[in-house]
Amino acid sequence: MRVLTGASHGVPGAVQRPVTMPLYLDIRLPAGASHAEILPVDHHAALYVYRGDLRVTGEELSSGQLAILGHSTEADGVILEARQASGVLLIAGQPLGEPIAQHGPFVMNTQDQIKQAIADYQAGRLA
Repeated sequence: MRVLTGASHGVPGAVQRPVTMPLYLDIRLPAGASHAEILPVDHHAALYVYRGDLRVTGEELSSGQLAILGHSTEADGVILEARQASGVLLIAGQPLGEPIAQHGPFVMNTQDQIKQAIADYQAGRLA
């Protein structure tokens, strides 16, 4: 497993953000292996399987599938079980609670910010 942001099982990632406490893990499991990850109950989380087949909390996921983990005040994590050699990205974080405006690759808070970002891009001001 590689910890990119946050921390897992005592291993810190390169990026730490105390406000949103993001977690970004690249988990690689051999066939038949399992991995349990504790997640704070106030976090939202998603999984993306990029190789193999996994069983996640009773659900089957295959390569190329994305799963949004349900928010529960009772559950505190997720268990991954590899049916075959598998790779999965686990991404979680505390929600920001801000509005979202999106157009193409641009994600901002308002449509006016989107228009400005597109104008900046077209003018070569984004590097």
